[in-house]
Amino acid sequence: MRIFAERLIDTRNERGYTQTQLAEILDIPQSTYMHYELLGRTKAGAEPPLEMLVKIADALDVSIDYLLGREDYLGNEIKPKDRIGL
Repeated sequence: MRIFAERLIDTRNERGYTQTQLAEILDIPQSTYMHYELLGRTKAGAEPPLEMLVKIADALDVSIDYLLGREDYLGNEIKPKDRIGL
């Protein structure tokens, strides 16, 4: 699951979000979100539940398959200010 953590970090940064901002969008504690980014990198990492994986993909405007390393297409280059409803 290391690829998930790497793509999560890279995509979050490309979209211009901090960990805190994305955690707020996802309505979870920043510490919980941080554990998703540590997945496969340290013992502190944690897998997000399926419902959260869907929310993360939607918030970052990428597919779940991209986040999990099953495809290489990143998706649209949408900046946070362009996201409606987030």
